[in-house]
Amino acid sequence: MKILAIGAHPDDIEYGCGGTLLKLSKKQSSDIFFFVATKGELGGSPDEREAEQDKVIDLLGVKKLYWGGFADTRLAVDRDLIGAIERVISECRPDIIFVNYPDDAHQDHKNLAECTVVASRYCRKVLFYEDYTSTDYEPNMFTDIGDVLDEKVKLLEVHRSQVEREYPTGLDLVESVKAVANFRGFQAKVKYAEGFCALRFLMDI
Repeated sequence: MKILAIGAHPDDIEYGCGGTLLKLSKKQSSDIFFFVATKGELGGSPDEREAEQDKVIDLLGVKKLYWGGFADTRLAVDRDLIGAIERVISECRPDIIFVNYPDDAHQDHKNLAECTVVASRYCRKVLFYEDYTSTDYEPNMFTDIGDVLDEKVKLLEVHRSQVEREYPTGLDLVESVKAVANFRGFQAKVKYAEGFCALRFLMDI
């Protein structure tokens, strides 16, 4: 199976679907690819954030990381971003795509999702993951991540520049991801889970 995980910034993917990717990475037949549109330079040093993302790539065993090269907070719904995603999809030929949810308070998350909807129009499995700025998020698919939650936390802790930031909620990045996993687990009737909203999901029967 080939998996393409798409994120607007370093740490988006790990936050939204890191547990699911960890479980998939343990399957010998899985190849994981990352497309990260920006280096999140307004949230920290771009060199530091790039290094953090590269370390996650090594830990997770990602086959290839594609950097979009777009400016942080300036992702737009246009042919440049759509074309960049299309090129990665054409090269990877993913069986499943994970991407930010389109209903989001961060314009980069929202616009990247909308561009992915267009770029992935012929892909059979596309799932939206949540971020801490997602709004009206009601997942209809879940992954039990109880057995990999600690590993997911370690992936997030690699993004030290973001873990050490102060957030208005008072929860740091690690505390936030644990709280979300607990709530989604309650919804899925397990202890810890990640939730997804399906744009499209063709059943393999």
